[in-house]
Amino acid sequence: MTDPEIDFGAMFARYDTLVMGRKTFERMVEAGQTSVPGMKIVVFSKKLRAAEYPDATIVADKLEETVTSLRAAPGKDIWLFGGGSLFRSFLEKGLVDTVEVGLIPVLLGEGIPLLPPPAKRRTLKLAEQHVYKKTGIVRLTYTLK
Repeated sequence: MTDPEIDFGAMFARYDTLVMGRKTFERMVEAGQTSVPGMKIVVFSKKLRAAEYPDATIVADKLEETVTSLRAAPGKDIWLFGGGSLFRSFLEKGLVDTVEVGLIPVLLGEGIPLLPPPAKRRTLKLAEQHVYKKTGIVRLTYTLK
């Protein structure tokens, strides 16, 4: 479900790096998209081989060191795009500054959990909210306490 009020151009303009796990990247590959114009793509995977995906940086280990290096480099924000397990790893290592959740008014019987178990409980502080009136989509932005 999309909403004409959502400005995806402005959203994407905030970032210059997409970080994701193997499963999310494989879905992009299946859709015929291995790059995003103006963005560096970093994929954490022990299975993918860098030589097969020249448009992406494949990282097999050293998650914390890689993210610390990305954060220290000049540029825009980094977007952890998809990947509940990777998100959990980032949270555990204190590598998440902001959590943005889009609540779409559709009931699903299955799907990818935002934070798959086992995960420690984390307290968030609401920083921003926006309701898109036409569709009822709600965008919630939180900082970590």
